[in-house]
Amino acid sequence: MNRPLKFILAALIAAGVLSPAPNARAQATDWKQIAIPPLHAFHPQEPRRIELSNGMVIFLQEDHELPLIRGTARVRGGSREEPANKVGLVSIYGDVWRTGGTESKTGDELDDYLEAHAARVETGGGVDSTTISLDCLKDNFDEVFPIFVDLLEHPALRADKLPLAKNQLDTGIARRNDDPGGIAGREAAELGYGADSPYARQAEYATVAAVTRDDLVAWHEKYVHPNNIILGLEGDFDSKAMEARLRDALGSWARGPQAQPARVAFEGPKPGFYFVQKDDVDQSNIRMVELGTTRNNPDYYAITVLNEIFGGGFTSRLMRDVRTAKGLAYSVGGGIGTGFDHPGLFQVVCGTKSSTTAAAVQALEEEIGDLTAKPPTEEELKEAKDHILNSFVFEFDSKEKVLAERMAYEFYGYPADFLERYRTGIDKVTQADVERVAQKYVHKDQLAVLVVGKAADFDRPLSSFGPVTKLDISIPGMPGGSSSARSSAAKSAVANPHAAEEGKALLEKVIAGLGGDAKVRSVHAIRRKGTLAMKGPQGEMSLEVEEVDAFPGGLWQKMTSPMGEMSLAVSPAAAFVNTPRGTRDLPASQKEDVLQSVKREPLFVAQHADDAKFTFSAAGSEKIGDVEAAILDVDADGSQVRWWVDPSTGHILRSRAQTMGMSGPTEEITDYADWKVVDGISVPFQEKMQRGAEGGGLSEIKEFEVNPKIDPKLFEKPKAEGQPGQ
Repeated sequence: MNRPLKFILAALIAAGVLSPAPNARAQATDWKQIAIPPLHAFHPQEPRRIELSNGMVIFLQEDHELPLIRGTARVRGGSREEPANKVGLVSIYGDVWRTGGTESKTGDELDDYLEAHAARVETGGGVDSTTISLDCLKDNFDEVFPIFVDLLEHPALRADKLPLAKNQLDTGIARRNDDPGGIAGREAAELGYGADSPYARQAEYATVAAVTRDDLVAWHEKYVHPNNIILGLEGDFDSKAMEARLRDALGSWARGPQAQPARVAFEGPKPGFYFVQKDDVDQSNIRMVELGTTRNNPDYYAITVLNEIFGGGFTSRLMRDVRTAKGLAYSVGGGIGTGFDHPGLFQVVCGTKSSTTAAAVQALEEEIGDLTAKPPTEEELKEAKDHILNSFVFEFDSKEKVLAERMAYEFYGYPADFLERYRTGIDKVTQADVERVAQKYVHKDQLAVLVVGKAADFDRPLSSFGPVTKLDISIPGMPGGSSSARSSAAKSAVANPHAAEEGKALLEKVIAGLGGDAKVRSVHAIRRKGTLAMKGPQGEMSLEVEEVDAFPGGLWQKMTSPMGEMSLAVSPAAAFVNTPRGTRDLPASQKEDVLQSVKREPLFVAQHADDAKFTFSAAGSEKIGDVEAAILDVDADGSQVRWWVDPSTGHILRSRAQTMGMSGPTEEITDYADWKVVDGISVPFQEKMQRGAEGGGLSEIKEFEVNPKIDPKLFEKPKAEGQPGQ
């Protein structure tokens, strides 16, 4: 009687006294014998939709699991609407919107306040919209929400935050060719949509430099209005109380102009083979592209199943055949892209060893051909649909995700129940549907095939497939970059002769302001002595500085600090630095940067007013202090600078140019003041400089000399000890 109960029951069953329950199931011996129950019906919690009289649409999604409240306002208008000559504007706006603070608090003050409340309010820019979001504890909502509203309606967009935002973009531009995958993705978009398409355009130094604070203000005034906004809130609140709060805070905000989306033509890529040479890699990145379609296409569900079969996961054809069976890919995938309101791209993506590049291209082409030659089997269809539907719930397993999706449907004009239709749509897809969409949307002979890699290591030349177009990915305007890249000033002068004529007229005012043409042309060198107070990440420093500019291409500087004396000399023949520790050569990129800066010296530019290598273009106006300054873009034989000119005096009030900073290319802005006349030449005796995020300085001239006697030894590199002649 002391035996455990389970053994007693087992003995009774064995003796026939007890029998297993009649509905007990025998244990399966194979996983295929396991009966899989049907999926539950998918009915996500629908957020409450409210539309204010001013046109703002609000969604409220209650979620009482945690004492948090999160919200996002999505504003119509994004980078696809920005001017082609100011690509990067929306990105800069998205940064400065937040860092610039409000009329009552600076961005830095907001940082401190929000951090003390464990809260966040952030802004950003995208392709078709900009956003402002909040995230806070329920108990702090009353303190955080007014900041959110103030930023939404009254951002300060302070000008002193532009350099940092621009520097971040410029740093990305400088490094964009480091990553071969990034190159492939960028160039594939250009091939698929066209280089001038707003869905493929890239910010360049010139387009970033062209963005002003006035542009940010104009953008906000054009787009940020309640009738262009969809606001979603999710978290621990009562919907009725929250609705009343939002109506009170936002209901009186007046309507503004309705945002109009950019009209874009889509023609698809020019078929053929394209190549980007990158010699510092041992593998190739392959892209095959053509135009896809949109999600509101009735074929969307069949396309989704086709994508899963073709290149959607570990059981897809691309993964099974190209990677596993043939061993030709580190990673591989692809399918027909479906955008919400513009065509996605059909794209096949593959990474392979350099030595198997051609074999991988051939294998991918065979797989694409098999999409139509070998329709999906019943097993492939079932496996794809099961995978899509079984994983679908995890894409919307939180109320926050459901809210974001519902806001997207509202933004793009999709039915409110589009999400709930998804399962039924996938269920109805047949083999015939998949075969039909493959025939309709995948065209092997219309693909643009792109390879980024080292041609010398390929198993056979790409030309064995047909003619190959080499793509130039050099970065326009980058110090040491392609000399064939043309500046924005040169492009404007060619494209708009009127701007060029106005630019020449403005240059004449600058020349007159400097002292007149005859006096300007008589200058072959200048010497300056003064002080420079610098402030940067490492702290503050005061220097005594002497500088000699010897036209056309020489610069010598001597700097004296508490740590000792240092000098720098740059000419076409040599570039070196003398320090208490000895002499060292300047890197080639820094030498080139200094020589370019000499070309931008106003006196030097003025002397080349009639030089065909120098172009000038008027670019509107902008207020600098109390002066409505005229903007002049200058291309000084490849060295570009923008000047803000006082039309009444011809004095340059501000300059902006790209230069080489400590961490790469950066933007340098200099404000000029305290103009005085020395030997007939008008000179700013005060210069305030800001160099990106690296800091800045204030230079004050004590002595200025025109055409000084220059010792040529200043530009001769000292010989090392022990060399002949020492």
